[in-house]
Amino acid sequence: MTDRLDRQFAFLNEADKLKSVLRGTTLNDGSRPENSGEHSWHIALYALVLAEHSDRPVNVNRVIKMLLVHDIVEIDAGDNPIHGDHDPLEMEVIEQQAAERIFGLLPPDQRDSFRALWEEFEAAESDDAIFAKSIDRIQPVNSNLQSGGGTWRDYNVTADQLQTRVGAKVQRGAPRLWAWLQPRLAGFFEPSSH
Repeated sequence: MTDRLDRQFAFLNEADKLKSVLRGTTLNDGSRPENSGEHSWHIALYALVLAEHSDRPVNVNRVIKMLLVHDIVEIDAGDNPIHGDHDPLEMEVIEQQAAERIFGLLPPDQRDSFRALWEEFEAAESDDAIFAKSIDRIQPVNSNLQSGGGTWRDYNVTADQLQTRVGAKVQRGAPRLWAWLQPRLAGFFEPSSH
């Protein structure tokens, strides 16, 4: 039992580092960047509140578990904003190595279970993962809306980019949520765009 607890606390202590990873998105009030720990908590809450708007039935407990571990790799890989300039293939390699190291701190049964949830989220093929990806994309959109355009201005995001990089993923798992956001987004982008 001591070894199991040693490993569990090693993982939990490592996970604390997620609070130091700053994201591209700010808090709703625009006062500072959010950190990845705050983001993970907030989207877990989003899933709990918004699960009824999933396009398909989902197991909200599994979705929340996915969202709580989905960004753990950012401890090693850092945050790579969706509108930022980075090499997705290079980031995938770095994130896989991070997953191996960080989940590897846990006892084998939890290591395998958490890693499987992370892999499922990344693959975005199950209904739970598709919805989790939708929620992961919605929270930064809402934060940008609340902060008056926030990081969309920093990254010179266009309506087409937002639709392609974010909207398509949200529509895949929660089209009603994307439809609800559309009139709110119109104030930040050219009327002729999405």
